[in-house]
Amino acid sequence: MIAAALAVTLFQSIDTIAPHRPPRTMAVDERLATDAHIKIGDHIVLSNAPGAREGDTLIVSALVRRRADPSEVARAEYRVRLHLDELQSLIAYSDRVDRFAVATRGASTTDSAIRRINAAAFGFQAYRSRDIAVETSRTFLVVSRFHRAIGVITIVASAIFLLCIMLLKVDERRRDVAALRLMGISSRSIVWSVMVEAAVVAVAGSAVGVAIGWTASLIINWHYRAVYRTPLAFAVVTTDIVSLAVALSLVLGLVAGFFAAQRLVRMSALELLSGRREKRPPSAVAAG
Repeated sequence: MIAAALAVTLFQSIDTIAPHRPPRTMAVDERLATDAHIKIGDHIVLSNAPGAREGDTLIVSALVRRRADPSEVARAEYRVRLHLDELQSLIAYSDRVDRFAVATRGASTTDSAIRRINAAAFGFQAYRSRDIAVETSRTFLVVSRFHRAIGVITIVASAIFLLCIMLLKVDERRRDVAALRLMGISSRSIVWSVMVEAAVVAVAGSAVGVAIGWTASLIINWHYRAVYRTPLAFAVVTTDIVSLAVALSLVLGLVAGFFAAQRLVRMSALELLSGRREKRPPSAVAAG
């Protein structure tokens, strides 16, 4: 027994050095990495006190790009992503969380999960993600309605302006219309020709407007994405918008052309040539 104890004592090595834990990893906001010149593989010391030299050492393993979320555009703070235990140790928040997300499949499963979570513990309240999105998007709904009101006012004003332009342009061609009337061209044919011309002008103007809008959206997105450093699209020209703009322009052009042509065909050829309305005597009533 004594020989065995001596052998164990000679060959046994006692490790007096504490086990070394390799550094944990973290993800850094891409904007922070650009501003602070941080690269993947750099070591960062995290501490809950600014300027402290002691803390947990972490390795930057990924750069996180900002999401295209309108609610985060005006926020200038930086963000980092840590493991949960590292975050709890940093903020001394123990085993508490402010909120957590649960992924479910199907409406019935979602309803069942909401009921169970709400009944599991006092103080918890479960919501659907779309309900939270609606509550946090109230400001954007107000802005959207404001833009819609501006759009309606712009459409009404442009319709009046287009009607005035068409009246002036058609009035300049009153001698041509008078010549057509003297040649025996019917008033219906004159009205249709003016409406077709107005429709062609409206479609051509819509094409130019779409090109200008698309170019403007590219410039706006390029500028504000650089300012806010976000992939969010600030201006978008969609197929629905283009279809609505072309259809609305075509309808307004046809209506303006119709009223402008009707104004001319109601005048006689002599009135169109002279540019003055003839004074017609009141109709005489035959006495019986």
